[in-house]
Amino acid sequence: MDNVLLEKDDAIATIKINRPEVLNALDVKTYEELGVAIEDVRTDKDILVVVITGVGRAFCVGLDLKNNTSMVGKMGPSDLRAFIRSIQHTFTFERLEKPVIAAVNGYAMGNGFEIALACDFRIASEDATFEMTEVKLGMIPDLGGTYRLPRLVGLEKAKELILTGVRIDAKEAERIGLVSKVVPADGLYDEVDRLAKKLIKAAPIAVGLAKMAINDGMGTDLKSALEYEVYCQSLCMQSRDMVEAVTAYLNKREPNFKGR
Repeated sequence: MDNVLLEKDDAIATIKINRPEVLNALDVKTYEELGVAIEDVRTDKDILVVVITGVGRAFCVGLDLKNNTSMVGKMGPSDLRAFIRSIQHTFTFERLEKPVIAAVNGYAMGNGFEIALACDFRIASEDATFEMTEVKLGMIPDLGGTYRLPRLVGLEKAKELILTGVRIDAKEAERIGLVSKVVPADGLYDEVDRLAKKLIKAAPIAVGLAKMAINDGMGTDLKSALEYEVYCQSLCMQSRDMVEAVTAYLNKREPNFKGR
């Protein structure tokens, strides 16, 4: 792949958008390569945590208007809807049974902002900025931004960010709950690595199912959420990882989870 770099180190996969000359703007090729990289880590049983970031001084500034506008103009309505749905599917990280961390290293705009929103965790450098640019371009967020942002920052704040396209800095993003932590730029990847290593210490099956239960529980009633917990727990209690966890606890040692 040219526009996306996929690096694997132990149980951590890092996906880097690699178009620094255009601040990691997304053209069709980049969307496709991101889809390939995400599918790769989804099916790799050795990968337990995924990190997404951008090369250079931007996380991602969103749609590459120069290269995408002409292509979109040639599409009919049905083809355009299919194209958008395919991209939405790529970034529905809620269905990826592995934690996903956004390392926001600069500009996160438009679809780039939305990719960060799709992640389970967002850690930002002090020079990061966030901006929903779509309304300024005659469009709306279409990678789940209208769904995810209100659930993070509240309805009124989400409307302000989406309907005005105002840009906010990293400190404001932290204040409103958009990111979990802001760190100096030179310490961003160390902080992300610390979180990733905490996550990979836990039992992979339990982590994946707990993530699914949390996400599904956000959109359902208590009875349904409890029943889903029953289902997930029944799977956990039949796993070898649970046996290993109990054995390790009784023997006062660290568990060696295998994701089985």
